[in-house]
Amino acid sequence: MEGMAIGIMGAGIGAGLVTIGAALGIGRIGGSAMEGIARQPEAAGKIQTAMLISAALIEGVAFFNAVICLLISLK
Repeated sequence: MEGMAIGIMGAGIGAGLVTIGAALGIGRIGGSAMEGIARQPEAAGKIQTAMLISAALIEGVAFFNAVICLLISLK
């Protein structure tokens, strides 16, 4: 029973770390994109498209890792 509690706690910590990593990644993408648009307004469309694709990939990885943490905790 004690091992199960440690596993659930580890899965919770893992999910929290994934969330922090995704938030930092998306924040960095957003900040860099805004800086790029401010420097070259004519490239705003291309920068925004690349930013959205990158954010979607980060969210996909974060979701995948959160599911893995849930599977570990339910095992």
